[in-house]
Amino acid sequence: MPRESYDRELQRLQDEVLALGSMVENALTDAVELLKRRDLEGSRRLIAADNEINRRRFALESDALVLIATQQPMARDLRVIAAVLEVVTELERIGDYAKGIARINLMIGPGPLVKPLIDIPAMAQRARAMLHEALDAFVRQDVEKAKAIPAQDEEVDALYNQVYRELMAIILSNPSAIDQANYLLWAAHNLERAADRVTNICERVVFTVTGRMEEMDSEDAQSVESLG
Repeated sequence: MPRESYDRELQRLQDEVLALGSMVENALTDAVELLKRRDLEGSRRLIAADNEINRRRFALESDALVLIATQQPMARDLRVIAAVLEVVTELERIGDYAKGIARINLMIGPGPLVKPLIDIPAMAQRARAMLHEALDAFVRQDVEKAKAIPAQDEEVDALYNQVYRELMAIILSNPSAIDQANYLLWAAHNLERAADRVTNICERVVFTVTGRMEEMDSEDAQSVESLG
């Protein structure tokens, strides 16, 4: 493959990563909006749509591996392709968190929530913004931007702690609300983990450009599987 064609294929891979990222960004905020509106049918559609996210992830992986096998890229080009493999995996997992929130909506079922959703939608918006910025840093190979984004995770953590405190207070005053409160806490937890995975993308951006892997997580968060 001539260098010009190779460069076009490499650019196409990155463009497809952005397209997948846009789908995941929408899924994340849509899942919470559907939960807020008690839209069960919308949640069912979102769950079904996750198949397309999975399909695109595997198609991108296949294309990236073919490019490695046929072109045997070296140094930074190889790191870019390796980053594509890493980033699409993180995107697919964030999509699973969105699907998990949609499933939570179905498990709660029809009827009002035990509390108005304020902090959970704010978490979704912040996680989405972080993801958008991280993907922009990936395409632009912007190390400084990638290093700055993980600090925003503290806002997501603070919102999660607020949700936790409020839900615990509800359970103490109304023990019959424990099941729904637990579901809502899982929804918030999925958003917290989504933001953590954005940090992984930022680390990959730095490695792609510099060849150095830097740990950006300020604390060793315990990983717990989502309902995705």
